[in-house]
Amino acid sequence: MPKESGRKLIAGNRKARYDYAIGDTYEAGLVLTGTEVKSLRAGRASLVDGYASISDGEVWLYGVHIPEYTQGSWTNHEPRRTRKLLMHREEISRLIGKTQESGLTLVPLSLYFRDGKAKVEIALAKGKRAYDKRQALRARDDRREVERAFGRRR
Repeated sequence: MPKESGRKLIAGNRKARYDYAIGDTYEAGLVLTGTEVKSLRAGRASLVDGYASISDGEVWLYGVHIPEYTQGSWTNHEPRRTRKLLMHREEISRLIGKTQESGLTLVPLSLYFRDGKAKVEIALAKGKRAYDKRQALRARDDRREVERAFGRRR
């Protein structure tokens, strides 16, 4: 069987970019069981309620829903269990400093396979207020109108 190469997106968290101002992004590996990997290969996952937290020098992913594998037996996994993220020690210490110092949170942006290994992209994010969200929507609508005007002009 040939080895996989490239990046295959499983799930994205579009709501995170709306609710949070995204800062630095990091790529982390996931510690998964066999049925979780099979369920992810089928393209089923949800990052909507997910967040990451640091405890005892380790990064943990909470609230990510990976549904049970349909052909799984009694060895099936729990859909919303906490999962350990694999990161370098320097990255973890940098995250600890930034989350404690400036009140930032860790939010998962996407879940994907890179070269056959499951990865998650997490970001340091700061929550947006309601007026920030309205400004982002207005800017997007203005950009659309400008593109339409240029399209009509051609």
